[in-house]
Amino acid sequence: MTTLDASQIQEIIPHRYPMLLIDRVLDLVPGQRAVALRNVTNNEAVFQGHFPGNPVLPGVLIVESLAQTGAVALLSDSRFKGKTAYFGGIKQAKFRRMVKPGDQLRLEVELVKIKGPVGLGQATAWVGDQKACTAELTFMISGD
Repeated sequence: MTTLDASQIQEIIPHRYPMLLIDRVLDLVPGQRAVALRNVTNNEAVFQGHFPGNPVLPGVLIVESLAQTGAVALLSDSRFKGKTAYFGGIKQAKFRRMVKPGDQLRLEVELVKIKGPVGLGQATAWVGDQKACTAELTFMISGD
């Protein structure tokens, strides 16, 4: 089981503050799957304007956190080292639970198909034992 801290994550994907949305990778099987953590804190700027007084993490940021987790799984594969993974599509995204400051998201992405420069992942975000979001994500891999 491979684990990664924030600096090791940044060696794989190009995201940096404020858009690096995963804090740690708990489990990584290159080209197959990744499990990451995101600590949701009240200090995030988004909470100043997204339902002030009742802060809720926007669903789009949950999906982006899942995408970054999937990108780590994909780009840690030796075939794609040094490349960039972009969104190719989001299907069947369902939000099942609000995510609030103080929650810790466990982000799980299983890469179910890779064909050429395209990867498909099944993604689930959890808070404790409750599903917060599920989605099917498509990644486009670029050499730039």
